[in-house]
Amino acid sequence: MPVPAPVSARPWFLPVLGAAVALLVGSVATTYYAGQDLTLSHYDAKAHLVVARRIFDSLTPGWRQIGAVWLPLPHVLNALPVQVDAWYRTGLSGVVISMLSFAAAAAALCWLVGRLSGSRSAAVAALAVFVYQPDLLYLQSTPMTEPLLLGLTVSGIALLYHWTTSGGTAPAWPAGLVLGLACLTRYEAWPMTAAAGLVAVLVLWRSGVPLGTAAARALRVGVWPLGALLLFLVLSKATVGAWLVTGGFYEPNNPAYRNPAKALVQVGWGLGKVGGWPVAWTGAVAAIIVFVQGLARRDRQAWWFALALAGCAALPYYAFVSGHPFRIRYMILLITAAAACIGLLVSLAPKASRGVVLLLVLAGLGFDRRPVGLTSPMVAEAQWDRPHQKERRAVTACLMEAWRGEPILVSMGSLAHYMQEMSVNGLSLKHFIHEGIGEIWFEALRSPRRHAAFMLVEEKAEGGDQLFQLAQKDAGFLDGFTRTCEGGGVALYVRR
Repeated sequence: MPVPAPVSARPWFLPVLGAAVALLVGSVATTYYAGQDLTLSHYDAKAHLVVARRIFDSLTPGWRQIGAVWLPLPHVLNALPVQVDAWYRTGLSGVVISMLSFAAAAAALCWLVGRLSGSRSAAVAALAVFVYQPDLLYLQSTPMTEPLLLGLTVSGIALLYHWTTSGGTAPAWPAGLVLGLACLTRYEAWPMTAAAGLVAVLVLWRSGVPLGTAAARALRVGVWPLGALLLFLVLSKATVGAWLVTGGFYEPNNPAYRNPAKALVQVGWGLGKVGGWPVAWTGAVAAIIVFVQGLARRDRQAWWFALALAGCAALPYYAFVSGHPFRIRYMILLITAAAACIGLLVSLAPKASRGVVLLLVLAGLGFDRRPVGLTSPMVAEAQWDRPHQKERRAVTACLMEAWRGEPILVSMGSLAHYMQEMSVNGLSLKHFIHEGIGEIWFEALRSPRRHAAFMLVEEKAEGGDQLFQLAQKDAGFLDGFTRTCEGGGVALYVRR
């Protein structure tokens, strides 16, 4: 069985260091981006708040509001806190979840690299690469779900590695439970968990456990993620009528559509942009060395757990081949794998020179970029909608002038971010007719005039929303409504 490399007489030191540094740096970044009014500038940040809020704030509240396109755990965790109006409008409860998750990921990464390598310098190098990334720091300053995914996957893989050190005879539920929760957070966790499970089997096998026994023991861990997957499939079937929603929420307009080679280039280019080319290239070389080390030396087979973190690349690759629009943030998670591999690479330097190598890593990070700013790719992507947000305020003013509490028909799939923005004007989600309320939505699509006094239509993004598409196909869809005002791609129709 793999024997953990001793790094210190105080095993708590590295995870505490990782969590403390992440909380300190993360707090500075959160304060900075809040001062720039960027906490909720990304449309998905607002949409995640809406999905969590609608579980209780809806015309038809209940568990069906959890939905089935996004995985449920982030919204379930935030469902009660986000009912506080101030936290819903500012995203505070979601930001707290992100910050704590970021700290958990840093702590687990520090511990994992330190235990795999036996080098404190290696762990600090991995931590430095991880916390010095402006796009990661921006995400942990928002209610986005990537930080929660990182906190659970890195912690789960660290627990899985610790489980293998017992030969697979220790209780399996801690690693299984955490990885199962990760699989209910974001889809990237699915290939990451599968890769980590495969590494666990190989580690046990090469340490002397028969292959069949190793697989059977690993299954005791895997039953938790498999149970989480089954739970989500049942939830999806019960809420939207499909076991798994794989399309219908985007236009296939990616140049890599049905072109695997081009999709692979997009993933690599995206990592270079978000992580910086020095980190991307060094991480790629380090990953190759880690792979070779695991092949050549049985005692370093467990280093492949660092490679399992790169399993998150499978999802953007599949999405881009399927035509999903390119989104730079999908590659941000790969920074964690790069950080782990760079840390292990540092451990291969002679012990006397590791401090110098660590200083070179820190100098390279400082030379390449600043840890916070407004020009990094993710922060730039988050600002795409800001001009439209300003223009939509005119539409909101037009609506509020005439609104007296009547139902408003709107597609949450396209305008959830706008629904959250209007909360500052006193609009609750129960004032909207949207996809999440079941049969009422379908009846409203058949006859909008009978059910809604107002209609908000997204006419530009992704080729227009569902209401816009229906209006294009059926000239009578908007009968009885007058187009009153527009702005930011949204048009307001008022019932005559």
